[in-house]
Amino acid sequence: MSADGPAAQRNQYELMQLHENFLRVARNRGKKLAFVDRSTGRRVSYARALVGSLILARRFRRYHDGYIGIMIPNSAGSALSTIAALMAGRVPVMINYSTGAARNARYAQRKCGFKTIITSSALLAKLGCEAIDGMIFIEDLMRQIHPLEKLAALAKARLPAGLLLKTAHHGDNDDTAVILFTSGSEREPKVVELTHRNIGFNVDAAHKIFDFHETDISLSVLPLFHVFGQTTGLWLPLSLGLTIVTYANPLEFKTVSRIIREEKPTIMLATPYFLAGYLKQSEPGDFASLRVVVAGADKTPDWLRHAYRDKHGVEVYEGYGATETSPVISVNVPRANRPGSVGRPLPGVRVKITDIGTGAELGRGREGKILVKGDLVMKGYLGDVEETALRIEDGWYETGDMGVLDEDGYLWHRGRLKRFIKVGGEMVSLVAVENELQRLVPNDIECCVVEIPNSKKGASVAVALNRQIDEKAVLEALKLRLPALALPRHFIVFEELPKMGSGKIDFRRTAALVRERIEAGKHKRAK
Repeated sequence: MSADGPAAQRNQYELMQLHENFLRVARNRGKKLAFVDRSTGRRVSYARALVGSLILARRFRRYHDGYIGIMIPNSAGSALSTIAALMAGRVPVMINYSTGAARNARYAQRKCGFKTIITSSALLAKLGCEAIDGMIFIEDLMRQIHPLEKLAALAKARLPAGLLLKTAHHGDNDDTAVILFTSGSEREPKVVELTHRNIGFNVDAAHKIFDFHETDISLSVLPLFHVFGQTTGLWLPLSLGLTIVTYANPLEFKTVSRIIREEKPTIMLATPYFLAGYLKQSEPGDFASLRVVVAGADKTPDWLRHAYRDKHGVEVYEGYGATETSPVISVNVPRANRPGSVGRPLPGVRVKITDIGTGAELGRGREGKILVKGDLVMKGYLGDVEETALRIEDGWYETGDMGVLDEDGYLWHRGRLKRFIKVGGEMVSLVAVENELQRLVPNDIECCVVEIPNSKKGASVAVALNRQIDEKAVLEALKLRLPALALPRHFIVFEELPKMGSGKIDFRRTAALVRERIEAGKHKRAK
């Protein structure tokens, strides 16, 4: 391996900002493919990516907001726009276009206090979304570029790396590198500030625990407005100088499966929902090139792991993280894999389990709240000092999740603390009920367990599904697995359960729909 390989790049997060590291890698990689953009058909070398980012950075300097919104589907264009914003000394604000583009764009502008949003006219047309004040179309920007701009960028790209770095914005590694928004699956999205140090630490830790090679090809289908896509789909492969295969819509399962077969990526990071879709639309042998498959953002069911092994001979390694932790906290790896757990914490990450009531640290094997400490923990929630102080104390970030550390240091995720409810004076885990249901129903049935509050009769448990099941048989089986108080009282079928951009079920919207249906009396109570 060359001196400029992964080993030589370790700990760059302590020395360089993210865009500076890209400049160095791109200058050294030259003709190597940086992006295979399957949405546009473009194949972009590192040299061309460098020139393109320099041109966009020059344009972005004209916008005087400290922030620049980025609302472009996953592509070479969205990646270069994100990099260019940083090169221009602007902070990219990644806007979720999958759950109400106009609403989310205005929300971002209001919360962060900026105007300019780089977006795509083709995206707005596809979404049926109106243009809002401050939007600038990337298509127009590219058409307006003068040949002299291209020549100037080409000349700059050929400068020695040391001189090239001096042309880009330089700041501190504790400066904000990106603004992301929490999923909002349980409440209004929070505005998360991640620094160059946060993301760089996560990237560096991944270098240390996975055996990445210069010849690896990374599949990037997760949207960059999601922290999993931002860190592992963009900055991780770029820091290694890998080739990134991008595609704009991870929900097009058949197309993505064909792309895997044709482009032969070796690394794929995705959510369980997307992995299940690709599994269904693929044939044995299609995924033969994959050697590292990591699932995150949601619980990976046992059947999905078994199915990937049986059909493709591929192991799915489960990890755990949060937007506030850049994102990866822990992950299983080839040499340390305990299926069912979410792996051991990353090198340099401290995890402790504390008592819900007292906050006292608990020993191994005892369930409590998960707290995390390390350079991966966010700078804070923008403009919300109170919420930041509530979630981060003495460097420890309270995840809001429940879990257990076993004797060997593997973390077992038990679900969101907010998804524990009190029924008849006893604590019931909605996630535990979901897990038992998933074992009983066919793999293609989605279910989401929610609370139905009732001040007179007390809270009860309800299940939202995307298909009818034999409720009586399922309840009989659940009686052998769950206490009586945890048994669902309602089964409600919807044509489709609402999803987040990651493919994760939108818990807040699902709960609201279930409660509406129950209040309207359009269901039968389970017996």
